[in-house]
Amino acid sequence: MRRSYSSIQKTDLLKLASIVGKSNLLLPGGDGTERYTTDWLGNNPSPLSSVVRPGDTREVSEVLKYCNFRGIGVVPQAGNTGLVRGGVPSESSQIVLSVERLNSISHIDEESGVVVCGAGVVLQTLDEALKEKGLMAPLDLGAKGSCMIGGNVSTNAGGLRLLRYGSLHGSVLGLEVVLANGTVLNMMTTLRKDNVGFDVKQIFIGGEGALGVITAVSLLAAPRPTTVNVSMLGVRSFENCRRLLRLARQKCGEIISAVEFSDTQALGLAMGAMAGFGPLPFQSPHPFYLFLETSGSHSSHDQEKLMGFLEAAQSAGLLEDGVIAGDVRQARSIWRLREDLPVGIAKRGKVFKYDVSLALPRMYSFVEATRERLSNLGWDAKGVIPVGYGHLGDGNLHLNVSTPLSISMPGGQAFLSALERDIEPWVYEWTLKEGGSISAEHGIGRDKVEWLPRAKPEAVVLAMRGIKELLDPKGIMNPGKVLSS
Repeated sequence: MRRSYSSIQKTDLLKLASIVGKSNLLLPGGDGTERYTTDWLGNNPSPLSSVVRPGDTREVSEVLKYCNFRGIGVVPQAGNTGLVRGGVPSESSQIVLSVERLNSISHIDEESGVVVCGAGVVLQTLDEALKEKGLMAPLDLGAKGSCMIGGNVSTNAGGLRLLRYGSLHGSVLGLEVVLANGTVLNMMTTLRKDNVGFDVKQIFIGGEGALGVITAVSLLAAPRPTTVNVSMLGVRSFENCRRLLRLARQKCGEIISAVEFSDTQALGLAMGAMAGFGPLPFQSPHPFYLFLETSGSHSSHDQEKLMGFLEAAQSAGLLEDGVIAGDVRQARSIWRLREDLPVGIAKRGKVFKYDVSLALPRMYSFVEATRERLSNLGWDAKGVIPVGYGHLGDGNLHLNVSTPLSISMPGGQAFLSALERDIEPWVYEWTLKEGGSISAEHGIGRDKVEWLPRAKPEAVVLAMRGIKELLDPKGIMNPGKVLSS
């Protein structure tokens, strides 16, 4: 049954303003609200929502307590860099609760490597603060300049170095969370081992704000490596990409921090649409590219292992070409080619994005199957181009179906709607048939709600609903996201 929510009245806005201060309540349609109600892809389901920006945990608690009493839907939001409409409102009867003012780093312990910070701390800001202590954040994302740690935890963000440091389920030591009724759960331990009862914090990691608002995080940072090597390799086939990954694990095991891949079509689209993107460090293009990073503490040891890997790869006929960054500037240029792929492709026009996990033997088959399907339906002749890139080291593929910029102009909506019908639900059906996950790291949000019951066993979905009912019986937390109402 679909829940109904109270319409927001003037008295509600006055009450919220009294909690957070008049300047921290942005009214519907006012200046500055669009960046909270429009997501990164430009989706704007509800421009007429208010935005409340509490400054501490007490204010978050008071806001939620009041909204729970009134039955007002609340959409928790951090950096708003998500891709599944999980952090934007779907109706005007919902408010956005931004954690951006909870942006203090309260403690960094150099000895244990633990950092305690507010949910609104930008990931890059956190990493720069840790750098001064010889540490680094255990995750790295292309959106690090704007995404916030609370949102990273709420979506269990993966990123470029999950291969080395694992997911946030292992890095998060403690959380402070405010429930729908205003109750504050203080789970802010900084201990590596705490085996007392249920590990309740885990249900909020990847909970997408549907169970409560994360206000503070205790995170285990990683030692910052003193030597980093970045290489970009040109590869003939995806099969050779897989074999290179296997060889890299054998030859460089403990120092590998990232293995990313892109097909030539993805790089070509990004380079063609984005000024300053590239150039490629090769004389001629290759069908696939690997981005491999090693990090450690002994330069000559790490370089010896990397060169041993490259020599073995060359001898095995797995490499067409390769380049190793000679300095920090070159390393950044290589990584930019990978990190800016989503931005560059989006500049070409409307992009349909799919974030899936698949077994490595079937990972790129998804891209090939999509190309075949859309070509058979005539979409390639209309400038529609499916491309693939992602995290080879953990089997996370980002399938992007790109359309020309001209299609995004007025009158192109019918084109886009017809294309979307030919992509979905086919992409999800294909992924599930292959035993994959329909959401590797972006979450469910609003876009994949109807697919969650097909992606998880019925008993698991019922357990999820039971947890939701227990912690948020009125259903005010991020309505319509993750679980259907």
